[in-house]
Amino acid sequence: MTNLIELFQLNSSLFLGTIFILGLLIGSFLNVVILRLPVMMQTDWKQQCCELLELDNSEDKQNNTVFNLITPRSRCPFCNHQISAFENIPVISYLFLKGKCIECKNKISIRYPLVELTSAVSVTIVAFYFGVSLQTLFAVCLTWALISLSMIDFDHQLLPDDITLPFLWLGIFLNLFNIFTDIQSSVLGAILGYGSLWLVYIIFKLVTGKEGMGHGDFKLLALLGAWFGWQLLPLIIILSSIVGAAIGISLIIFKSKDRSSAIPFGPYLAIAGWVSMLWGPYIMSAYLNAVI
Repeated sequence: MTNLIELFQLNSSLFLGTIFILGLLIGSFLNVVILRLPVMMQTDWKQQCCELLELDNSEDKQNNTVFNLITPRSRCPFCNHQISAFENIPVISYLFLKGKCIECKNKISIRYPLVELTSAVSVTIVAFYFGVSLQTLFAVCLTWALISLSMIDFDHQLLPDDITLPFLWLGIFLNLFNIFTDIQSSVLGAILGYGSLWLVYIIFKLVTGKEGMGHGDFKLLALLGAWFGWQLLPLIIILSSIVGAAIGISLIIFKSKDRSSAIPFGPYLAIAGWVSMLWGPYIMSAYLNAVI
């Protein structure tokens, strides 16, 4: 392991190339997480509801096959063709198959290779910024978590606790050793991150009688505060609001969304948090210099 680290330190191109390929491979797995985790959550909720209401759920239990992030093998949603390893090479398989199932010729969503490329490019940027370091190792893992959360929230308006809470606690643990910030800033970041959006939620609900955002958004901002400290929270909130407004208005203009449709805030928080992780101090410094 030491020799490999030294090799990466001496050869940055090899390091970045390895990270890029790893990003493609993990990006393929992220597609599985994005597709299956919400289904797993809904199945679990149904079982819990049946138990709480004392309803008979034995038939569903007997009919349910094992369904998790590993089992069963991926299949075409149209013809149920089992995807082989050859058909599952990130990006390359999509291009080789011309975006169609090898069996039924139905179109494969372009979102799969886009998620793989997003994963690869974003973690390569992280690796370039932090270099061969512990920060890169954990920032790459956080990047994958943010991609998964963003896509799941976009599809289902859900930010799974199965991802958010472990990474929140991981951020606090890492900062016991000052990996990204000091422990005081980390703990305050988690508290203020959750509390600030919770306060906005309460005020909005009292004024309008409606819920303006989900509780998952509170936890996601708490996660980002735990990783990077309370100092970056204002920037994350401002950036997420700007990105959210720009994308939301674009979706309405191009009629992809109705004005009354719910627009998930999680992806914008994730984008803002990722940008702040890399360039937050520079953005804040440039703003303060411009103002002063």
